[in-house]
Amino acid sequence: MAVTPRVDIAFKKLFGVEENKDLLISLINSIVSKEDQVLEVELLNPYNSKNFENEKTSIVDIKAKSHTGKHYNIEIQISNEGDYDKRALFYWAKLYTEQLDKGVEYRRLNKTIGIHILNFISIPSVEKYHNTFHLVEKESKVHHFKDMELHTIELSKFENNKKGDEKLDEADELKLLMSKVKTSLDRWAAFLSRVDLLSIQKLPKELRDPQVQKAMEVLEVMNFNKEEREAYEAHLKWLRNEFSTLKKAENKGVEKGLAKGLAKGRAEGRAERDMEIVENMLSQGIDLNVIAKSTGLMLKQIKKIKKQIEKY
Repeated sequence: MAVTPRVDIAFKKLFGVEENKDLLISLINSIVSKEDQVLEVELLNPYNSKNFENEKTSIVDIKAKSHTGKHYNIEIQISNEGDYDKRALFYWAKLYTEQLDKGVEYRRLNKTIGIHILNFISIPSVEKYHNTFHLVEKESKVHHFKDMELHTIELSKFENNKKGDEKLDEADELKLLMSKVKTSLDRWAAFLSRVDLLSIQKLPKELRDPQVQKAMEVLEVMNFNKEEREAYEAHLKWLRNEFSTLKKAENKGVEKGLAKGLAKGRAEGRAERDMEIVENMLSQGIDLNVIAKSTGLMLKQIKKIKKQIEKY
């Protein structure tokens, strides 16, 4: 059975070991700004299979420090447990404060960057799959507290591999996926989200990058011991259940949104109906193209309604 890097244990075994630090560096540099690029990293919690002997649900994030002293926390999260935002802040704060030993001056604290790769939609109101968060002043937008930075990478938004309700075969899925690859982060997002469509022997030209090719090779020969295999299988099952639940919720949201919107529309007019439908479907994290296909509205109409909703 092919190993998927979307499962947290496989992700850390791929990126969180000394021999693959070049992969981690490539991934980090594809996400952060030019000023935060890294040439070398020190793994603060390298992957250790013994972590799974007694604790099958160990947190498998990757902690690293760059050559400039900046700290990075990289995690792929399988499921939205409803407290992701608080957890992201907690792990950022933990890594930031762990830099300071007793008696050490605060000025020695370095910028800490949290990178969260998500197998679910966390921010349905935003269409792009990569979002960067800073602390800024509400009115002037002054970025004063510069040590804090969080990134979210929502793979489900990048993967969205359908044209409306049309079901595609694997060749067309791969073609559509590759059409989205424009940047180094897109390459990693394609690899992480749909490695099942890829073959090291016939890697698409869009992914012919030394690090991505190496990642494919490492996955092909990746082995697990008994404890790792049990944890991997459990987390993989959880991931599949999550996708199934999201799909059911999406279908239910479409049906509920359409029914509720049509009933309201008959009483209050077509414009209000359209907004109700779109708002309901957006709250479910449904892609704009799917909404357009389901409602018959033009994409520009949906984007206009989305902007109106975001104002309130």
